[in-house]
Amino acid sequence: MTSVLEARGLTKRFGGLVAVNNVSFSLEPGEILAVIGPNGAGKTTLLNLLSGVYRPDAGQLFLNATDVSAKPPEYRCQQGLGRAFQIAQPFLEMTVLENVAVGAMFGAKLNLGDATSRAEEVLELTGLSPKRDEPAHNLSLLEDKRLEMARAIATNPKVLMLDEVMAGLRPTEAKEAVGLVKRVRDTGVSVLFIEHVMPVVRDLADRVIVVDYGEVIASGRYHEVTSNQRVIEAYLGRDDLEEDGAA
Repeated sequence: MTSVLEARGLTKRFGGLVAVNNVSFSLEPGEILAVIGPNGAGKTTLLNLLSGVYRPDAGQLFLNATDVSAKPPEYRCQQGLGRAFQIAQPFLEMTVLENVAVGAMFGAKLNLGDATSRAEEVLELTGLSPKRDEPAHNLSLLEDKRLEMARAIATNPKVLMLDEVMAGLRPTEAKEAVGLVKRVRDTGVSVLFIEHVMPVVRDLADRVIVVDYGEVIASGRYHEVTSNQRVIEAYLGRDDLEEDGAA
């Protein structure tokens, strides 16, 4: 089975700092993959390499077996690579429906009528249909997060990347968001996400990659990486693991 996303030796330097160092991994069809690591480990830089914000200094990236290493963000988006950011930046005076329709027009290259229909479908999936005619500035934090995901989903991605979209949510809200991501996966979308909230990683990820100082130091199932001594020393801490295991 061909990976939907494959990184081979991705490296990014900023002067003398190697922010991402020879990172390789694959994302399989229907998989939910978590990327975790301490602050400053290079996780967001890695997402910026994947989405095309940065060009790699070395290595290659393949999207559905096509080399997109030198392609700009808009090309990757239109080829099926969607991204939702940690800090949502919707068009505040536009309605929720209009915001999502813009995503459909840009990523899926639909006309206004088809984009509106696509937006309606995505609002139903994300639970935002009751807010369809509300201006975006009226939304709560949880609704903001859903809107950010909805705009990315509307681009019709094959791969959806989520950058700490659970940040700031209460535990019950985070559980709702976990359910939403699983529903998105069930529509045939592979998911790659960055997250610091370990119960979310535990409940959501099929597989986990741990990054430290720009390098992958562990990869595997949640229980495998969280029992890895190098991961414990680099990131989690014994107390955190014991508390999480008891949760």
